[in-house]
Amino acid sequence: MTFKEKLQAGKFLVTSEIGPPKGIETKQLLEDAELIRNRVDGINVTDLQSSVMRLGSLAVCSMLKAKGFEPIFQMTCRDRNRLALQSDLLSAAALGIENVLILTGDHTTLGDHPDAKPVFDLDSVQLLQVAKKLQEGSDMKGNKLVGVFPKLCLGAVVNPGADPLEPQIMKMEKKIAAGAEFFQTQAVYDIKIFENFLTKTRHLKVPVMAGIVLLKSAGMARYMNKNVAGVFVPDNLITEIDQAKDKVTKSVEIAARLIKELRPICQGIHIMPIGWDKVVPKVLEVSGL
Repeated sequence: MTFKEKLQAGKFLVTSEIGPPKGIETKQLLEDAELIRNRVDGINVTDLQSSVMRLGSLAVCSMLKAKGFEPIFQMTCRDRNRLALQSDLLSAAALGIENVLILTGDHTTLGDHPDAKPVFDLDSVQLLQVAKKLQEGSDMKGNKLVGVFPKLCLGAVVNPGADPLEPQIMKMEKKIAAGAEFFQTQAVYDIKIFENFLTKTRHLKVPVMAGIVLLKSAGMARYMNKNVAGVFVPDNLITEIDQAKDKVTKSVEIAARLIKELRPICQGIHIMPIGWDKVVPKVLEVSGL
């Protein structure tokens, strides 16, 4: 079954994430992907994550597809205008890449080229609308496409820890109306906060995959609490990782514990290893996924 077919069948889904390298050497990336072959339902490929110049998401998705993986093509609105965004959606579909996760994207000032000009010609809701229209046979100006229309499985992101939460829910509703078929969330560390989010969005009836970011250190936790909107790492987790002699083992333990608590209440788990790709198989094993 494809990722979309599993979604439509209501299956519990597991995805992980890969960040393309800053260069063209993909041997390590592909080896890391092999570690989770047949263990996840899809592999997200980030699109210039944190506004850092890297190998393109579409190229890596094509490589993964050729090797029999199910890639999820992440697209940000930051770097391309509406012409290039539509063209890349068509290019993805032509390469057999149907799963697309649409994001607004971090501002260029946060990356390694802070003087780069951001585009943001469309926002994430508008790009979802465009992708939906392409599937119906026309571009965003109503010009008809030639031949076979692209078939896509559209995803979006949501931040369950946002405060206030209501604007996130309103945007989530707009994304669903625009064509979003599933959601992957920002990192979840506090189950009660996530449960509150689910209670307030239960009426939407769209699959939500809880985001798990591997906690590498107490410093990382404190940084996220201070700088990443809507992410809250509880003090007990910060103490645990701070006092652990083996940070990797403790990180796996914390991630597995969170996954076991989240699994009964959501439709999937999305693991974001942030460079710890080789740790993902252990997280899957310990959590029972």
